Amino acid sequence: MKKIALTLLVASVGLMAADGAALFQKCTSCHGAKAEKSALNKSQIIGGWDAAKTEAALKGYQDGSYGKEMKGLMKGQVAAMTPADITAVAAYIATLK
Repeated sequence: MKKIALTLLVASVGLMAADGAALFQKCTSCHGAKAEKSALNKSQIIGGWDAAKTEAALKGYQDGSYGKEMKGLMKGQVAAMTPADITAVAAYIATLK
């Protein structure tokens, strides 16, 4: 039973990373394919950020409590993201170093 649960957990993490990678595709034009660029020369480079930091930033963009110059633009970019989407893309960004 433990082996099945572990297998399901590993599969879930794999799906989450795949979903995060797919979700991140709309971010690449500003942040770069590996999140190595400063978006429009106004943001921090987010590649390798801790997942919790990215999640907090994305949730803050959604509710309007985070950001400076990019606040308005990013609010629109993340408006339709679900909590699961945010978690997945944050986990993926954490792998980009």
